[in-house]
Amino acid sequence: MKRFLKAGAVALSAALVATSAVAADWTPPGPIKLMIGFRAGGGADTQARLIAEELEARMGWKFIPEQVTGKGGLNLANALKDQPADGTAIGMVVTETLGYNMAAANAGMSPENFTGLSTTAGFQMGVVARTDKGWASFDEMIAAAKGGQDIRFGAMSPRLADLAYLLGKAQGVEFNIVNVKGGKGVMNGVNAGDLDVGFMAGIQSKGVAAGDLINLASALSQPLVQTPDAPTFADLGVDFNSDGYFVFVGPAGMPEEAREALANAIASVASDEGTKAGGLIKKAFGGAVTITGDDLTELLANDYANAGALMDAASE
Repeated sequence: MKRFLKAGAVALSAALVATSAVAADWTPPGPIKLMIGFRAGGGADTQARLIAEELEARMGWKFIPEQVTGKGGLNLANALKDQPADGTAIGMVVTETLGYNMAAANAGMSPENFTGLSTTAGFQMGVVARTDKGWASFDEMIAAAKGGQDIRFGAMSPRLADLAYLLGKAQGVEFNIVNVKGGKGVMNGVNAGDLDVGFMAGIQSKGVAAGDLINLASALSQPLVQTPDAPTFADLGVDFNSDGYFVFVGPAGMPEEAREALANAIASVASDEGTKAGGLIKKAFGGAVTITGDDLTELLANDYANAGALMDAASE
């Protein structure tokens, strides 16, 4: 993944130079409807709105944000796919929406129904517990489970529930997996003592910094930025991970000049830590990761194609 992201960054840099004139020439034929697949007021919603605000200031484009939530982003996808493909309707979801969620729902949609524009950031997805549980490491939590403790494990999506199951299986334990609505719900459950551990995607950073929470493991293919010594899922015997990104998409068939202009503009704002949006992305999500063009198309297609392997593994 490191090599892929590096290649993506190079491709983006070249694209910004090669298409700057095209982007400058393209103007949306009307206000841009920005569908946001996250609850109002949360970090993801704020990120999307700050990007739109900065683009209005930089480009003079008009955005009309609206919440379209539910079903792991599939409600937004279903609403977006039939919108005009002229750049006046885009949405922000997570790559999991167009990958695992779309494949699992078997709803007659695939990434081919959408035009990928740009990712903005990845998730700092950790397996997190309160420090007062007394576990200084992932191994200590597993020792508690093998000693008979019922470990209530919070997961905010079916994909993460599958990963929690496979994590327990690899370690020879069975977690009590609890489905929770959103990362904040997981954190509230852990803090309240209703959950012993759970997946959190960056929302835990303040608690970890304060010493109230601990990242026991990285659910990513790479170590966590804040806790680089925490083992990854690969270290723990799991062949899958929760790698994913916030991503802007439009309906399929978007003209290339519209796609390039929107993608480059979004990526530029997300990568600029001097903007409110870029500053938020740095603070909450560890920094921008911008993947565009063919690299993004390939990423979305692979996530969708690989979802079946995860579901099959979790069903064994």
